[in-house]
Amino acid sequence: MLERRELFPNVIELNFQARRRLGCCVYLVYSSSEWLLLDIGYEDTVDDLIELIRQMDFPLANCRYLVATHADADHVQGFRRAKELLPNAQLVAHPHAQTILESNDRIAAFAEIPAQQISIDLPELKIDRAIDEGDTLKLDDLSLEVWHTPGHAVGQLSFRLGRLLFSGDNIFRDGCVGSIDAHHGSDLPAFIESLKRIQGSGVEWLLPSHGPAFRNDRKLLQSAIDRLDRYQHMADFGTCAVDWPLLDEWESELARGIHPAG
Repeated sequence: MLERRELFPNVIELNFQARRRLGCCVYLVYSSSEWLLLDIGYEDTVDDLIELIRQMDFPLANCRYLVATHADADHVQGFRRAKELLPNAQLVAHPHAQTILESNDRIAAFAEIPAQQISIDLPELKIDRAIDEGDTLKLDDLSLEVWHTPGHAVGQLSFRLGRLLFSGDNIFRDGCVGSIDAHHGSDLPAFIESLKRIQGSGVEWLLPSHGPAFRNDRKLLQSAIDRLDRYQHMADFGTCAVDWPLLDEWESELARGIHPAG
């Protein structure tokens, strides 16, 4: 049996377990007999991940859930293969993510970005169970509380386990946040509300979908909140912005006949 390298009690992150970067963070949460995976990453690493799990002596038949935190291809592409290897597991996601994945919406899932010549395979997926705010995922004596934390993507979920929050692509240790893109369904006001919720939640540790876990730092969160608040009023962010104050200023100047040269 391979030694289990827990990040926290009952939590293993498979990149940390492998001591190398395999893709997005893939969290294995387990109880006395049952376990689940949060996200899976790309298809080409799935067999390695499942073999790693087997070597840690987790019975493959006891995987209860495969959880899509959201529908981005770099998080979900491997779920079809994972379902083949873990047939007893339910694939679960938010209803909005379910719609994207079951309709194979490659634009919304970041699988197709023509301007950057990005085109990756996105297998069609069937979600076994839709989950949303207020639901719980149970593993024997453990319960993960489901939070809907949109902003980066529609249908993004986070999961609270006591003092831990599996926080998806909301924020990372360096203060960066998940990408903001209109085609992706990004929503700046919702993003700010999700960050405020995390900031004030009382959870001690954030376990993101990319990069290392880190403490829930109020100042770090506030810096991101303030930055996104500015983004709401900047033309740089196109249709993700809620307004552009310059145009109101210009309209007022036109009405008053103000010449730009003073």
